[in-house]
Amino acid sequence: MNEVSGTKRRDICYQLESIKETDPPEGILEGNWYRCVIGQGTSKIICIRSGTLEEVTEHAEAYANDLSNRASKGSSPYAPRNPQNQTKGDVKNK
Repeated sequence: MNEVSGTKRRDICYQLESIKETDPPEGILEGNWYRCVIGQGTSKIICIRSGTLEEVTEHAEAYANDLSNRASKGSSPYAPRNPQNQTKGDVKNK
């Protein structure tokens, strides 16, 4: 378990749930296109990417790992809700 901001969080793990061949986006006439579903619980991210099955699978798995790594840290260092990124003029609702 990770401890973030005084609360315990379960490890969050995104994974490639499915990948299948699909039609290219409108206006694109060539290439091999795949529809990927990356998920964690009820959260789903759907992407459409061109390339070989191997290339698209490798990309989707790397993306899922990156999401898992970022989620396990609790918040992005760039997120405005991160207290480190709030300026004195920001107003918080409590």
